[in-house]
Amino acid sequence: MQQHTLAGLAKQLQDGQCSATELAQDYLGRIKADTTNSFISVTEEIALQQAKAADERRAAGNAGLLTGLPIAHKDIFCTEGVRTSCGSKMLDNFIAPYNATVVEKCAAEGMVMLGKTNCDEFAMGSSNENSFYGAVKNPWDAERVPGGSSGGSAAAVAAGLVPATTGTDTGGSIRQPAAFCGITGLRPTYGRVSRWGMVAYASSLDQGGPMARTAEDCALLLQAMAGFDQKDSTSAQRDVPDYSTSLNAPLSGLKIGLPKEFFNADLDGQMASVLQAAIDEYRKLGAEVKEISLTNVGLSIPAYYIIAPAEASSNLSRFDGVRYGYRCDNPKDLMDLYKRSRGEAFGEEVKRRIMVGTYALSAGYYDAYYLKAQKIRRLIQQDYIAALNDVDVIMAPVTPTPAFRIGENTNDPVAMYMEDIFTLSLNLAGLPGMSVPAGFIGHLPVGLQLIGNFFDEARLLNVAHQFQQVTDWHLRTPA
Repeated sequence: MQQHTLAGLAKQLQDGQCSATELAQDYLGRIKADTTNSFISVTEEIALQQAKAADERRAAGNAGLLTGLPIAHKDIFCTEGVRTSCGSKMLDNFIAPYNATVVEKCAAEGMVMLGKTNCDEFAMGSSNENSFYGAVKNPWDAERVPGGSSGGSAAAVAAGLVPATTGTDTGGSIRQPAAFCGITGLRPTYGRVSRWGMVAYASSLDQGGPMARTAEDCALLLQAMAGFDQKDSTSAQRDVPDYSTSLNAPLSGLKIGLPKEFFNADLDGQMASVLQAAIDEYRKLGAEVKEISLTNVGLSIPAYYIIAPAEASSNLSRFDGVRYGYRCDNPKDLMDLYKRSRGEAFGEEVKRRIMVGTYALSAGYYDAYYLKAQKIRRLIQQDYIAALNDVDVIMAPVTPTPAFRIGENTNDPVAMYMEDIFTLSLNLAGLPGMSVPAGFIGHLPVGLQLIGNFFDEARLLNVAHQFQQVTDWHLRTPA
């Protein structure tokens, strides 16, 4: 199956080699033949309407760079008139009455929505096995996970079902599936992309971002997604630069920091070799590499798995079987309605996190757990700030191993949580990060993590793009 980039398709549309309608029909056909379970909902009628409007816009001379290009949204972004399930039985019957800001911005650019991608329930998971709609299969190996929670978004791009998707990253949920599926994924700085209409998991950690084959494509999509939104109180009032203009800046003199806490004896030997080869490419491009220390980064897992569940227990209290979503049959009274609706509609992992979070916030435990976790969070952030005063970019693994087998970690929550060991600290600090295809272990992709300073997405995209000019890992496609 031929794979295309957003930039390549944009040129085809500009040159008149194809129409937006032809593009939409081609990709809808691919989705119908798909076996990865990447999509929850396919919006064929909407896609063809938007494609027709895009062709008319182009004919009138009003087309922008993204006009007519296909996209799919993670099924955690509200889409007016279309099911927004969050991968949960709880919202299987929920039709959103409005568009999320991200969806609205992409539509305003004339992009064509093909559908909603599969994800871990309420974005809680690292494997996409927690979805009410079944596990997504990794296009590189159908017996392995695509990563989570944005697994459907990553798999859809890797499988050539759509050139770009939106994802969300609360603890690594853009970067980890991007690494497992061999694509490029960017988690922007907290506040760079509006969270309005993005169903909340952990409000101080959630952030939407682009997923595509290349850094150039991520720059194009982030350009459309980013910006201040008065409907989101956490949205940053900062100008959005033109991310594409700095892609080709040379990297000579770039200072790269390698955290010794990540590049130690615990890192798998094959993984370390692949990443070192990628870092050597940066040396050839003129970058300087030095070891740095992030002293408190080892505390990320326990801190995150207090803070995120605590926020989830609050955010998910709104799903009560009363106003919208799933409602149990024939409740005896109000308490029975609450208990049975939530008990029957939430999956096991969501229940686990709600219980952990509620416990951490309960009387007598708030200071011992939640408050202490927030103090640790500040220490982790301070470590990053100090390091990024000394270097321009931090490089690290995205995952401890390549994609693991479906079912391998489902009975061991701690083992599953440890899959996020290299990504969580970034979310706690609120920093931007990327996963860039950097090689393979056997037939499975490996991602290199790039971490930058606050609102320095342009530099990350530049650093990723320059690497992709001298390597072809991002061009490799599954058979």
